[in-house]
Amino acid sequence: MLRATGLAVFLACAAACATSEQDPPPTATQPTGSPPIEASIINNSGTEIGRTQFTPGPTGVLIRIIVGAGGLSPGWHGTHLHAIGDCTDTAKFEHAGAHIKTSSTNHGLLYVHGPENGDLPNISAAGDGSASAEIFTNLVTLSELQDADGSALVIHSNPDDHSSQPLGNSGDRIACASVRQ
Repeated sequence: MLRATGLAVFLACAAACATSEQDPPPTATQPTGSPPIEASIINNSGTEIGRTQFTPGPTGVLIRIIVGAGGLSPGWHGTHLHAIGDCTDTAKFEHAGAHIKTSSTNHGLLYVHGPENGDLPNISAAGDGSASAEIFTNLVTLSELQDADGSALVIHSNPDDHSSQPLGNSGDRIACASVRQ
């Protein structure tokens, strides 16, 4: 069930500051007692291109995405949380399933009948293909992401327009990180 009407989003860096030479700020210790979980981000060749970290908060999850130089094509890329934590089919990452969706909403942060629980803002890769972002979502919890079949953070080839159905014209799945216990 959708717990909030909005999605709180904080992007730590845009393309202008997303370089592989920067060290991200440390993640604050969470009073919830649950430690953050980390996962490798892999591309369609199965090569690790970065890391992601999911930190539980009292009203959602803070997601940190760090992709090294050459990991992505420069520009904006759609990001979504998918329902299954399986990135083994690297050609298309279809085993990750559809977006997380726990109600009758449609895709899109800007769509009048959205968003789905797995909708996230776009991230931007710098000219060297690196990207750094922090995104907070109050549409899921870490325990929901770590259910029996896990979930996946998927990065797409194109930016999400946040309203077209069903995927926001975000294109192919080009990177994936499996979120499991």
